[in-house]
Amino acid sequence: MKMEKAVVVFSGGQDSTTCLFWALKQFAEVEAVTFDYGQRHRLEIEVASAIAKELHVPHTVLDMSLLNQLAPNALTRSEIAIEQKEGQLPSTFVDGRNLLFLSFAAVLAKQKGARHLVTGVCETDFSGYPDCRDIFIKSLNVTLNLAMDYQFVIHTPLMWLTKAQTWKLADELGAFEFVRTKTLTCYNGIIADGCGECPACVLRRRGLEEYMKEKEGITQL
Repeated sequence: MKMEKAVVVFSGGQDSTTCLFWALKQFAEVEAVTFDYGQRHRLEIEVASAIAKELHVPHTVLDMSLLNQLAPNALTRSEIAIEQKEGQLPSTFVDGRNLLFLSFAAVLAKQKGARHLVTGVCETDFSGYPDCRDIFIKSLNVTLNLAMDYQFVIHTPLMWLTKAQTWKLADELGAFEFVRTKTLTCYNGIIADGCGECPACVLRRRGLEEYMKEKEGITQL
């Protein structure tokens, strides 16, 4: 029996799309929420809307442009290079992004009678973002429940998965080709396999290659 209603924090990328398919299997009702924070590539919002429409998932886009004003970064400013210097967070890190996104997703979820939030954060194959850590999610879950006097559960189905295992999960959900061809992970705004050079594309391709080798090995047995 499926659980009640969930809201998926949705960007239209590999991870959040895999989470959306996961949520559709787990919950009786699913909605998606996307945040417009002045992304360098407006295509991200268009892709998220198109995927939600194709999967018949109600979709809300919330204006979070204040985040761009507060925390200039490589994801919102074309003049800032996408880079990671040793001992520093990547220039793609946006201070407070997951804190704000999940908080606003929770407000939306409560209005819609949903107690479950789903997000694609991951502590295994990630870029060192502090707001992708399990300890942060658990802490925020408690804080949201106390702040709103409402029993939320934040689900992180990818938290302990490598990128290869995330591809495997998409495959198990029957979504492998969908995720591979229709999602936008690339920091340079190229759908599907992307530019192949930015950090997001490198992680995605490495995981895909690892999973395909594993899959071929199993097939040959």
